[in-house]
Amino acid sequence: MLIPMEQDLERIGRIQDYARRHGALPSYAELARLAGFRSKASAAKFVRRMEAAGFLRRGPGGRLVPGPRFRARPWAGAAPAGFPSPGDEPLEDALSIDEYLVRHPSRTFLVQVRGHSMTGAGILDGDFVVVERAARARPGQIVVARVDGEFTVKYLDRDAEGWVLRPANPRYPEIHPEGELALVGIVVGVFRRCT
Repeated sequence: MLIPMEQDLERIGRIQDYARRHGALPSYAELARLAGFRSKASAAKFVRRMEAAGFLRRGPGGRLVPGPRFRARPWAGAAPAGFPSPGDEPLEDALSIDEYLVRHPSRTFLVQVRGHSMTGAGILDGDFVVVERAARARPGQIVVARVDGEFTVKYLDRDAEGWVLRPANPRYPEIHPEGELALVGIVVGVFRRCT
């Protein structure tokens, strides 16, 4: 038998799935149906609990909108990639991928990587890099840059000749800009689908 908070998390999961499919939260009546409530009073109590927990909030005109925890995902701690360890740690926290990777939403965008020049940095062909628009970067940072009219993802560095863009794969050459080198942004994260 589920305890009340587990029931609420199961219900909010159904609402999250609905929002993912439809691009918006359900109407109040649809929310009550998804959550399995027969009365408006039970649905209203659920909504108040979810507002207090940060999953829902009131937007303009009193309409329900996602709260800060709505898109957060349960965080089960760290798992070694080497030898197995006990996996019975409780799920105590939640992590919003957006909050974790995006510090400045107005300056952040995604770029899909094409090619294999950054595999040594763990950035594979088809991955998405999270890029924060910036006018400057430090040597050693991974950047998206426009070099002589072409975009690339590389380590930014300096040598005796000036700025250089270094790959993270020895099969690819360094890029010494002949003309324009324009920093587009700094890579702050990377993600990929595994299936």
